[in-house]
Amino acid sequence: MKETVVVCDNSEYLTQAVACAEKAGAKLMTHIDAKSDMGDKLILRFGPDGVTLTGAGGTMRGDFASMLPRLKTGNMQHELLVKAVRIKGCIPKVMDATAGMGEDSLILAAAGFDVTMYEYNPIIAALLADAMKRAVNDTQLCNIVSRMHLNCADSTEAMKNSGGAYDVILLDPMFPDRKKSALVKKKFQILHDVERPCLHERELLEAALMAKAKKTVIKRPVKGAYLAGIKPDYSLAGKVIRFDVISRKDI
Repeated sequence: MKETVVVCDNSEYLTQAVACAEKAGAKLMTHIDAKSDMGDKLILRFGPDGVTLTGAGGTMRGDFASMLPRLKTGNMQHELLVKAVRIKGCIPKVMDATAGMGEDSLILAAAGFDVTMYEYNPIIAALLADAMKRAVNDTQLCNIVSRMHLNCADSTEAMKNSGGAYDVILLDPMFPDRKKSALVKKKFQILHDVERPCLHERELLEAALMAKAKKTVIKRPVKGAYLAGIKPDYSLAGKVIRFDVISRKDI
């Protein structure tokens, strides 16, 4: 992972920026001038327009508004993710244990599901929190994001101790074999300089199964290997994405 510098030139974000820098082990600066040598460092900026991440791949920020065409009510029934998560006879409570930039959680929230998100990486969590903050003030998104709840924490212990609080656990960890995958949108390639690949896939899956959810749904590349080599009960596959589903056997 590349070194990250947190820059805060907006006092409104100072408390959040300090906390983010501490969690990330990053240097905190109040400004960058022409003499500052950033080299190939990543710059997480809490500025007048919100939170942005800049690196060799350019600058990015969380943007839920760009997904509005996909979130139309008539589209939800065709989303593979929604089909994989749906449970007959109830509106499931979902834990997105590897939230990333929150796009999957946004789709599920748009389908009417309540989603609790966990993102362990403080830099990515800061970008996601900023996207949610702006969405609250968007009349087309505010009701959707009201069903999304973010925790900047490792989901492993949360899953182990959830005691059946969630109907569905969603997993979409980043793996080394996905670094050059066509699944990774160009504008998000910069995130791969921030987030380390998952090296403990079995531990992650075992924690999810300990959550005693009705379903564990695992997002994979369509030709990717099963998570931790464990075969699911069934899969729903599209052209590039596959959702593997493990159902709880004692319900």
